Amino acid sequence: MYRILELNPQLQPFAGDIDLRMQLYRDTKSRLLPNGMTLNEFANAYSYYGFHPVEGGWIYREWAPSAYQLYLTGDFNGWNLTSHPMQRTSNGNWEIFLEGENALWEGCKVKTVVDANMTRTEHIPLYARRVVQDKNTLTFCAEIVDERKSFAWTDGDFKGADTLYIYEAHVGMAQEEGRVGSYLEFAKNILPRVKKAGYNAIQLMAIMEHPYYGSFGYQVSNFYAASSWFGMPEDLKYLVNKAHKLGMRVLLDVVHSHAVKNTAEGINMFDGTTWQFFHDGPKGDHPAWGTKCFNYGKDEVIHFLLSNLKFWMTEYHFDGFRFDGVTSMLYHDHGLGTDFNDNSKYFSLNTHTEAITYLQLATELIRQVNPNATIIAEDMSGMPGMCLPIEDGGIGFDYRLGMGLPDMWIRTVKGKRDEDWDIGQMWGDMCLRRPGEGTVSYVESHDQALVGDKTMIFRLADASMYSDMSKDCHNPVIDRAIALHKMIRLFTLAGAGEAYLNFMGNEFGHPEWIDFPREGNGWSFHYCRRQWSLLDNDMLKYQWLGEFDRDMITLTKRRNIFQQRMADQMMIHHDNKLIAFYRKGLLFAFNFHPSNSCTDVRISVPNNADYTVALCTDDEKYGGQNLVEHMTYPAKEIDGRYYVDIYLPARTAVVLKEGRIRKSAAERKAPVEKKTITKKAPAKKSKKTVKTEE
Repeated sequence: MYRILELNPQLQPFAGDIDLRMQLYRDTKSRLLPNGMTLNEFANAYSYYGFHPVEGGWIYREWAPSAYQLYLTGDFNGWNLTSHPMQRTSNGNWEIFLEGENALWEGCKVKTVVDANMTRTEHIPLYARRVVQDKNTLTFCAEIVDERKSFAWTDGDFKGADTLYIYEAHVGMAQEEGRVGSYLEFAKNILPRVKKAGYNAIQLMAIMEHPYYGSFGYQVSNFYAASSWFGMPEDLKYLVNKAHKLGMRVLLDVVHSHAVKNTAEGINMFDGTTWQFFHDGPKGDHPAWGTKCFNYGKDEVIHFLLSNLKFWMTEYHFDGFRFDGVTSMLYHDHGLGTDFNDNSKYFSLNTHTEAITYLQLATELIRQVNPNATIIAEDMSGMPGMCLPIEDGGIGFDYRLGMGLPDMWIRTVKGKRDEDWDIGQMWGDMCLRRPGEGTVSYVESHDQALVGDKTMIFRLADASMYSDMSKDCHNPVIDRAIALHKMIRLFTLAGAGEAYLNFMGNEFGHPEWIDFPREGNGWSFHYCRRQWSLLDNDMLKYQWLGEFDRDMITLTKRRNIFQQRMADQMMIHHDNKLIAFYRKGLLFAFNFHPSNSCTDVRISVPNNADYTVALCTDDEKYGGQNLVEHMTYPAKEIDGRYYVDIYLPARTAVVLKEGRIRKSAAERKAPVEKKTITKKAPAKKSKKTVKTEE
């Protein structure tokens, strides 16, 4: 029996479906990997296809099984469309050899011309490593990247932290000016900020090439090209290398759930057919995103996508991935409008078993390339086994995003008066995660900050943010917003997962929303930037939020709270909106009531120890009233259990650090067993012989 069924006994009726999951995985591996080949050896398509300097010249190979004829055109031949025909070899492959070391060169612009279906079309090579747009014609073409030009990596011994505090970031919007930022600017200006804020992992969005900047990088056109929006490929390598030097992992927000439908810019209809990479007909069209859906049951597609993962890890040294749109991959209806309130919905004809097999192969490959890699799934459905090892009947991810948490906070803040917050339900949502599977907790990611929605601070403060964020201005609306912003983040980090994520700027309450330049806003960058000056301004309250976030992360990181998978609830009082829980040596106590401050709140503690205030949201340096004294609370023993009595003001959270554990009264009164000591005769001294070389 697979371990997934031991951890989830309620899945016993679906044991046959788990067996089918594993049989499909084994069958696919047997088909793909003959003669003991590993996935790591299999996933090398980029080493064969694309452009490569070889002895005496350059070789270019492509896979286009339904094409009648392929040609290579570009700067090297004056853009003659037919002067350089490619030769068909086998299995739908094509190649051309260009004689001379300088036949192609770094930056040489090229395209592939394809004759298919009685039509001639121009395309970007499938394995292009750099794609650029002509500013005049607005058309795209590939540029040659000479792989002989090596980058001087210095991260050979980098490993990274095991517990993750993830800073989700978009390179282009990471600067304050109204323009697209660069890899080099991010490395110089933003990485030190992230390090100072205490985060130990960067999750980079929009790195895979995308023709439309406003897509946030989620409509990928060229899977092997680092986005030219932000600079050169070596600039991205510099960014990753510097992040490693600062001790931070770098995760790629990888998009294998769909692809842009564009044919001139993307991979769609490269060989004249949609079924080269995608399902044909309605099954190949995503109804909500207007994109193309991969055929994960096709060996060549698996080869393309798995090689893509290995490419980003080996060429750019990414430490793992956050897989976008996993829910869309898992179900034929893409999970649209489905309420996953019954286990049968995970195991039905709607389940896309080929996609599950692909994800299992992907996680196995990533482990083979880098056993220390981090793999995160964006899955809102809660698919059982998503974050269990494959051998346990799982899919092999490390974490899934806790996507229900932001929704819970939005429902609470938007739909309920503060007096009506249900503390028990909030705690239940914090604990709602599958046994043995890792969760990344977060209050808001980029999704909650997009135009049409609101960030958490904007929901709490609204228009008052425009006028009353100066430290010398006192507004009860802002006071409430700042107090709850800190409490909500602390509650989520401490209670809801085994890793934590924040979108850049939200840690200090970045105002308003994100809106990329588009026709509807006059192509404005006003809402597509990060106003770091707000955090740096000593006169503004954003600084309070930023400093609290940093100290919250520093404390919980130092105590390694994620090593304890689930927090232990120690006290809850629904009417007074009080809750306390213990996790890895820290006691977290919250008073969410808008007006009732509580004295002598009795909280059970696990050990006979001193509990010292280590963090308080009400401290003056975080914009509070300084009502909580930073003192030590010795545990009191009552009927064999231990308690502390603390003061919890309204809208305040306190974190108590557990000190050295003392013996209980019973242990102190217990008689000491006398030990008989037998004296031994002194050992004889031995003579040492020192050998010297002659």
